[in-house]
Amino acid sequence: MDQFTSQIIRNSLFYASEEMGIALRNSAYSPNIKERMDHSAAIFDSDGNLLAQAEHIPVHLGSLPWGLRNTLNYLKKESLEIEEDSMIVVNNPYIAGTHLNDVTVIRPIFFKGKLIAFSANKAHHSDIGGKVPGSISSDAKSLYEEGLIIDPVLLIRGNEFNRDVFSMFSINSRNPYERKGDLKAQIAANLTGEKRVKEIIERYGVDAFTEANNNSFQYAERMTLLKIKNMNKGSYQAEDYLESPDGKDIKLKVTITIREDGINVNYTGTDKQVMFPLNAVLGVTISGVQFVFRSLFGEDVPVNFGTFKPINIDAEAGTILNPVFPAPVAGGNVETSQRNADLLYLAMSKAMPDLAPAAAGGSMNNIMMGGIYRNKTWAFYETIGVGLGGRKGMDGVDGVHSNMTNTMNTPIEEIEKNLPLLITRYEFRTNSGGKGEYRGGCGIIRSYKVREGSVTVTVLSERGIHRPWGLFGGLQGKPTEVRTIKGGKISKKGTKGTFELNENDIFEIRTAGGGGYGNPSKRSPSLIKKDIINGFVSRKRGDKDKGSLN
Repeated sequence: MDQFTSQIIRNSLFYASEEMGIALRNSAYSPNIKERMDHSAAIFDSDGNLLAQAEHIPVHLGSLPWGLRNTLNYLKKESLEIEEDSMIVVNNPYIAGTHLNDVTVIRPIFFKGKLIAFSANKAHHSDIGGKVPGSISSDAKSLYEEGLIIDPVLLIRGNEFNRDVFSMFSINSRNPYERKGDLKAQIAANLTGEKRVKEIIERYGVDAFTEANNNSFQYAERMTLLKIKNMNKGSYQAEDYLESPDGKDIKLKVTITIREDGINVNYTGTDKQVMFPLNAVLGVTISGVQFVFRSLFGEDVPVNFGTFKPINIDAEAGTILNPVFPAPVAGGNVETSQRNADLLYLAMSKAMPDLAPAAAGGSMNNIMMGGIYRNKTWAFYETIGVGLGGRKGMDGVDGVHSNMTNTMNTPIEEIEKNLPLLITRYEFRTNSGGKGEYRGGCGIIRSYKVREGSVTVTVLSERGIHRPWGLFGGLQGKPTEVRTIKGGKISKKGTKGTFELNENDIFEIRTAGGGGYGNPSKRSPSLIKKDIINGFVSRKRGDKDKGSLN
């Protein structure tokens, strides 16, 4: 096959996966998907090898191939056929990866009666049952407390809905209407992917499709090995810590060994799994490794099955990065995944100091709320951005979602229109970025006021104690802060917990800033002046750093 045709097929698959995401977003009912775009899509070959993925959410994307292989193995073990004109739904994290809120829908793609590919997507449903609105608690002791568990089951058969599965899925949520709508959006996304794959095969043929995919795998692997060849060889270690709800530290440790022929990522020394929802299933750990190295390799390396073949991951079963069923895992997907990325960047800063950034805010800052409004139960979920870490030649980005997440904010108008909430503050957090030659990005302040009734609030965040670290003389970013305001009285809260708010009460989160990069004394006075003008740094701090700028 000529390289032009192979490239056209590869790029067509990539844009097909992007179109899947657009179909999902445009069809969804919940703000979490249609506004925040908390979803991901990908296309696989008939063996479950990744062909193409959209530029969506890293923690979803890295776990989708792992989850698809597990699903195929489950079907084989249970003697279940992969049927034409069907779709499979699964959310069991120990099969699909991530956590229960992330629901995976898979479409087997047949051409002239032969299985040729899969289209699949994963979307975060705002509520899947469980002990708190939003389903992600800070104190669940097992997976059974986190919501509805679904092993692989047919959602669609003969292109007809399985009404029993739809009913079971929706009735277990506090937002049954949203659940049905979002699940149908996932179906629409997979049908879009199927349509595009079949168009490619009808134009070029099955043999050309298969050959182009194999060529893409080989090219991606060659490019990865070329990047590895240019890395500093050796073993590099790092440790970082999660903050347990009981006040103890949970250690994550990694040793990354870079050789001529590949990379080994070994998590020996990482703490055992815990009875809190901070355990991360292996699919999440894999996602972190793939994200970090993907960012360090650069954009010229395509992402498919071949990209990560030279990378081996060792994570002992029964540890926080590879727990055993039924350990709770809701926060592992959103918080432990972030700490894993921090850990890997810290280790790689010793191997690639010019590319690795200082620590980002290190949390997705999960906010779950719910109650009864207009005689209906409701649940709301969103994550709040942080400051990115500074890196060589550039300041950290201010107020964005970092590392393992790639979502948007929920528009204030969407919240205030549909929920008994008022957003009273939404702004950059001045002085939250760590000082450095290149400062860390600023975190965010976001405040919610209850307009009527009572609201149950759950927060699952991180970096309240262990502040985002700086690199090469850069200083730490500010830690996460959570508080409530009732009758004018401010009460500090931990970064993990559930509490009740009533009318006119306020919940506020101040997210962490990124760590600084390089010696702060080398920072340009013109950059400090710019920071003051933009409100990222107060005049008092700026003047202290470099003297008066008047």
